[in-house]
Amino acid sequence: YARRLKRNHQGYGDTFFIDEVFVKIQGKQHYLWRAVDQDGEVVDVFLQPRRDAKAAKRFFKRLFKRHDAEPRKIVTDKLRSYSVAHRELIPDTLHDTRQYTNNRAELSHQPTRVRERGMREFKSVEQAQGFLSVHAEVYNLFNLGRHLVSAKHYRSFRQRAFASWEKAVTI
Repeated sequence: YARRLKRNHQGYGDTFFIDEVFVKIQGKQHYLWRAVDQDGEVVDVFLQPRRDAKAAKRFFKRLFKRHDAEPRKIVTDKLRSYSVAHRELIPDTLHDTRQYTNNRAELSHQPTRVRERGMREFKSVEQAQGFLSVHAEVYNLFNLGRHLVSAKHYRSFRQRAFASWEKAVTI
């Protein structure tokens, strides 16, 4: 479903908030890297066993390959791996590491944590990556920002979201 939903997506903003969080899979610690744009839409998620500079560069390459363009600005925490990847791959992009500016990315992990608890942890890396990719696309589709629009517009956005979902799940 994720591929079909992505095909209909309109595009992301020009500021990416990037963060990583640990996830246990079969007792081993892995890192879930996530990029969110300024509107709160999940741009990409990627599961890796490490969070060093090599892992950060791998995530950045994957992110920009899928996004087709460099963002105007990236916002991260102070993890040194981000600075290395930024310096080597996208030196012309602004890089903000001030405290609290990365809260949008930090909060984007919450829906995933809720689903992870309900599933009683992930069983394998492949299962986790597959689930997280689909979950991100479905979240983007149905997370409509109710507080930002009138009830009339919200209903029309919701109808459009369900129509897109119906189109994606029917073959």
